[in-house]
Amino acid sequence: MRTKTGIVTSNKMNKTLVVTVITYKSHPKYQKRYQTSKKFYAHCEDASKIAIGDTVTIAETRPVSKLKRWKLVS
Repeated sequence: MRTKTGIVTSNKMNKTLVVTVITYKSHPKYQKRYQTSKKFYAHCEDASKIAIGDTVTIAETRPVSKLKRWKLVS
């Protein structure tokens, strides 16, 4: 089970959080590290308790809807 840690960027949807995960990649030629970010939609039964800006951990799960493939762990 894969897990990722990110920051909540939206909690407006019903039972859904948008979590932005920041990773670092290395340029193939120049070896400079640069920052990339990706948004993940995570299932949460009570999304109103989680505030924007909170750091959360999400885990991979079966598809819940068209875009949701992650669930809130902590």
